[in-house]
Amino acid sequence: MKSKDSKNVNKEKDSQGKWLITVSLLSFSLSIVFSFITTLTVNHLPIPVAIIVLLLVIMLGILFDMISMAVTVADEKNFHAKASKKLDGAKTSIKLIRNAPKVSSICADVIGDVCGILSGGIGTIIAIKITSYYNLNFDLQVIISAMVAALTIGGKASFKVTAKKYSTQIVDKFTSILNIFTFWKKDS
Repeated sequence: MKSKDSKNVNKEKDSQGKWLITVSLLSFSLSIVFSFITTLTVNHLPIPVAIIVLLLVIMLGILFDMISMAVTVADEKNFHAKASKKLDGAKTSIKLIRNAPKVSSICADVIGDVCGILSGGIGTIIAIKITSYYNLNFDLQVIISAMVAALTIGGKASFKVTAKKYSTQIVDKFTSILNIFTFWKKDS
């Protein structure tokens, strides 16, 4: 006869397995869709506009990494008082914090990594366009890749400090945005 503890362990393993499959399929699907769309559009954009798109994708990755960190370090207690006053979003914020590993995985691993892949692809397209336009004889892709990496890593590192310091405000704002799109059930 199996004990309650072993049944709970098996349920937890099943849940983790399902989560792993879900997050992997989500990453795969988003990567294909966004890579396809981005490659098609960026190929036809002027170089300055393509650079703006690249910077926006990098900033999006940094933003979601910051949200991931904020949800992970936020103190649930800060939202209990808001929930008792029935303030909008407080219950959703608590749900986010209680599910921090999954929220973090989606924000940092799925969205953040997809943005990283996209920025690498966009950087490559920009390098090819610049090399072709100016008829350059050296590999500009190495320099652009290094710049993309530096901006991404530096941005993520600096905003981790911000996320830790302002975690409550970031989670609160993120919840407000989620509730606008009714991605999560609004709480009243």
